[in-house]
Amino acid sequence: MSDGEPRVRITRRLRFRLTANYLLFFTLLFGALGAGFYHLLGRIQDSQVRQLLDEQWLALVGYLRIRGSGPVWVFNQDDPNEVFAVERLRRVFFLADSQGQPLEISPGYRVIGVESRAEIRAAIQSRAAGWRYRSDPSHLTYLLRWGVLVDAQTNRPYYVAIGRSFDITQPVRRRFLWIYIAVLPLFVCGGSLFGWYWAGRALRPINNLVEATQRITGTNLSLRIPASGTGDELDRLIDTLNQMIGRLEKSFRHMRQFTADVSHELRTPITAVRGQLEVALYTARTVEQYREAVLDALEEVERLTRFVHAMLSLSQAESGQLTLHKEAMDVVPILKDITGQFQIPADESRLQLSLETPLHCVAELDRVQFERLVTNLLANAVKFTPPGGEVRVRLSADRDKLELVVEDTGCGIPAEYLPHVFDRLYRVPGIEGGPEKGLGLGLSFVSWIVKAHAGSIRVASTVGKGTRFSVTLPLAATQAVDSAPLNVHPA
Repeated sequence: MSDGEPRVRITRRLRFRLTANYLLFFTLLFGALGAGFYHLLGRIQDSQVRQLLDEQWLALVGYLRIRGSGPVWVFNQDDPNEVFAVERLRRVFFLADSQGQPLEISPGYRVIGVESRAEIRAAIQSRAAGWRYRSDPSHLTYLLRWGVLVDAQTNRPYYVAIGRSFDITQPVRRRFLWIYIAVLPLFVCGGSLFGWYWAGRALRPINNLVEATQRITGTNLSLRIPASGTGDELDRLIDTLNQMIGRLEKSFRHMRQFTADVSHELRTPITAVRGQLEVALYTARTVEQYREAVLDALEEVERLTRFVHAMLSLSQAESGQLTLHKEAMDVVPILKDITGQFQIPADESRLQLSLETPLHCVAELDRVQFERLVTNLLANAVKFTPPGGEVRVRLSADRDKLELVVEDTGCGIPAEYLPHVFDRLYRVPGIEGGPEKGLGLGLSFVSWIVKAHAGSIRVASTVGKGTRFSVTLPLAATQAVDSAPLNVHPA
């Protein structure tokens, strides 16, 4: 861990948690496997003993004869195989009559316990057969095979049980259990090391991503995080981060430009005000000189006030604090009124100002903001059109939208500057708009107003021929449009 990284407890690190999950998984896995093998081994051993007892039971039926005096074992005593078979049958053997009276009990059977007379009578009465488990004092388990044999001569039933111990198989199971318990920690430790290694490998790309991200600061936002090229989720994350960094870079660039522009815009009038006041303080001698200096300072203060007010209004608009108050209205009278207000400035600049509209056009708009939109477009058109030029305003509408076009025959805007004309505080280089320099905020307002009304705006310009702004806005739900044009010209 580098000095610049925050120190995190190892138990809270992702690699530790992944390794702990690996450890838990391997512990449960090996525990379940051991329990499964132990249970399977017991079932196999039990099945083998049952099979052996079934074979002994068949042999018992062939060797055992019951007479009035008791059981008689019929076998060839000269055959060692038959002698061994009978001795094995009688190791754990029990025979009783129908009243539960024992007729023969082997010592091995007596050790594990004899059934009660009631149990024997119930078994004989049901003529059933079954299996029982018993344990001797040393906790050695026995499996018993019991049933009922009928004497063919007297037709009397007898209770018979034979058994076999797990003296060989049971220690094997215990030995397997203890060996597995002893080996299990090794498996768990191996699983932990395996989990720690693979967790490190899995997190290595993420650590590389963290290191690459830490190298990106506010001064080098042009850097991008290299993708691994695998096309996995990590590459999607890297692509998302690069897109976010790109947006941050653009925001930082705009912020720096905005800060520089605002600083310049504030510094210029403040410097002018200071200069005018210093002139009045050190050089003015008459009342008229003082008055002229104060008037010049007030003009700069007014310009500064307009700039600050415009900046605050635009910031409120872009941050969502300025809400629209839409209502259905006829925009034709509004256009006539605003165009009439610009008639005098147009006459002073020897410009021909014309308006073409339908008789009526109802749209759902915010009146104040729509008036600001038209005023800003007309102000720019009048300002940048030389004497003898023409400014034309045209309104048209169809079923669901209206189009407002403001075009002039002014100096035009070079193509490389058109994408930036709606940027805040942007002024086209080399173009002067008369004695009063603009703030570079009018078209930013226009763009926001159009977007707030769910409309669109386009600009087309040719240097030396003029500029054309086209605004498209949605009409009201119940619009009223009279398509008959009405041409309005200055008197």
